[in-house]
Amino acid sequence: MAAKQGEERTRRRLGTAERREQLLSVGARLFSESPYDDVWIEQVAEIAGVSRGLLYHYFPTKRDFFAAVVERESERMLRMTAAVPGVPVREQLASGLDVYLEYVESHAHGYRAFHRADAAGDQAVRKVYQRALAAQERQMLAALGADPEFGPVFEERPDVRLAVRGWLAFTTAVCLEWLRGSELSREQVRELCARALLGVITPAG
Repeated sequence: MAAKQGEERTRRRLGTAERREQLLSVGARLFSESPYDDVWIEQVAEIAGVSRGLLYHYFPTKRDFFAAVVERESERMLRMTAAVPGVPVREQLASGLDVYLEYVESHAHGYRAFHRADAAGDQAVRKVYQRALAAQERQMLAALGADPEFGPVFEERPDVRLAVRGWLAFTTAVCLEWLRGSELSREQVRELCARALLGVITPAG
C-alpha cells in the first residue's frame, strides 16, 4: 500500500511537460524494439504507470503518439546537426559528426524508433518521417551552399543535392549498424562518414 501511495505522489509531482517526455521516452524504447503494428498503446501506459485515459489525453491515437516520438527525435537531430555560422564546413565536419554520433549512442532507442517510422504501415506516420528527413537535408544543403569552398559546387553540379541525400542515407545505415554492435569505434565511424561526404562534394581538381 505504501508503495502504491508513493507511486501516486510521484505521478502528481510530474508536470505536463515532464509527463509528456516520460511517455515519449517509453514510446521510443518500444518502437525501437518492435515494428509499429506490434506496439500497443496499453503497453506504454502500463510501463509509464499511468492510466490509458491519461495517455489518450496527451495523445488521442497511436498515430499521434508515434508521430510525436518521430518529431521529438527529428528536433533533437536538427539541433545536433545545426551548422555554426561563419565556420567553414570542412572545419566543423568532424566535430559536428562527433556530436551527432554521441547523440546516436546516448539516444539509441529514439534514433532507432525514428528510422523505423519509414517502415510503418501508417502513411501519415511515414509522411511525418519523410518531412523530418527533408528538414535535415535542407539544413545541410543550406550550410554547404553558404560555404566558400563548397557553395560554388552547387551551381556547377546539379547532382550534388542527390549526393547529399544519398550520404544522409549512408550515414543512417552506418549508425544503425554501429548500434547493433559494430567493432568500429566512434572515431572510426566519424572518419568513415566524413570521408564519404567529402568524397562526393569536393570540387574535382
